[in-house]
Amino acid sequence: MNLQDVWFILISVLFIGFFFLEGFDFGVGILMPFLSKTDAERRQIINTIGPHWDANEVWLITAGGAVFAAFPHWYATLFSGFYLALMVILLALIARGVAFEFRSKDENPTWRRTWDWAIFIGSLLPAVLFGVAFGAFIEGVPIDQDKHFVGNFFDLISPYTLICGLAALAIFALHGSIFLSLKTEGAVREKAERAAQVLWIPALIISVVLAIANYAYIDIFEKVGVNPGVMPVASAAALLATVYFVRSRQFGWSFVAMGATIVLSLITYFWFLYPNVLVSSLNEAYNLTVHNSSSSEYTLQVMTVVALIFVPVVLFYQGWSYWAFRKRVRADGHLEY
Repeated sequence: MNLQDVWFILISVLFIGFFFLEGFDFGVGILMPFLSKTDAERRQIINTIGPHWDANEVWLITAGGAVFAAFPHWYATLFSGFYLALMVILLALIARGVAFEFRSKDENPTWRRTWDWAIFIGSLLPAVLFGVAFGAFIEGVPIDQDKHFVGNFFDLISPYTLICGLAALAIFALHGSIFLSLKTEGAVREKAERAAQVLWIPALIISVVLAIANYAYIDIFEKVGVNPGVMPVASAAALLATVYFVRSRQFGWSFVAMGATIVLSLITYFWFLYPNVLVSSLNEAYNLTVHNSSSSEYTLQVMTVVALIFVPVVLFYQGWSYWAFRKRVRADGHLEY
């Protein structure tokens, strides 16, 4: 295994960590208008993710920085071809972050309602667009022999990428409802548990549709044949375990199984994508791979040393923050947001 492979794995881990952690953040924001009737309930919901959302987004920033440093051609083609989609994601995340900090600054109902909608939209749009973007990575976009994107925004939209976007939305919504079931008390907890009892249905259906679409729209059959391998089967088993635990109201185990579903599904995704990082729909010879898109060997060596020093520190700090804020949030408790 060379350093290009190592950094593909590390970047995959960063994206997996982001979608696992920010996945329930997105789900909480998406569900907030539907699970809260009063301002106290909305504040209770926001306080479940208030101490964590910004740290969770660091995983995305770090992944983007790692792509820039380790695979500059991937970064350049990605940010030119996916510019509009990425700008929408960026603006949505900015609006969402500002909303978390600003909504409690004024008790005016209109003020707070405006920022609540910013949280909802700022969670919904990235969830869907990330799914669409990652679907386009593996299905293919117009890339020429010079590694240039030669299409437009609508080349990212296809039946397959839309299925990926809906799958991300459904999975994150279910993830968020399970998280709220563990982190809240009272009426919000009851509504979150009821939501989870409903949301597993569309999550399971769209996951089955996505599994079928993987064989219909991308080259999975040519790569692995009929048997998809251990990881896809394990991710399907984890999703079925999530459904079982939700239906039996074991929400702690549901969260574990849901996390395993997301992690195993993304491992499967990056496994199917490798050695490519962006697939060309014009000619497979134009695909961007870990080998033709990487930085120099020296750059990768320096990055590896830095990662070995600082990644454990970041993991320790984030783990500590979740431990420090592990208690359930009560509607009559101290609500910061």
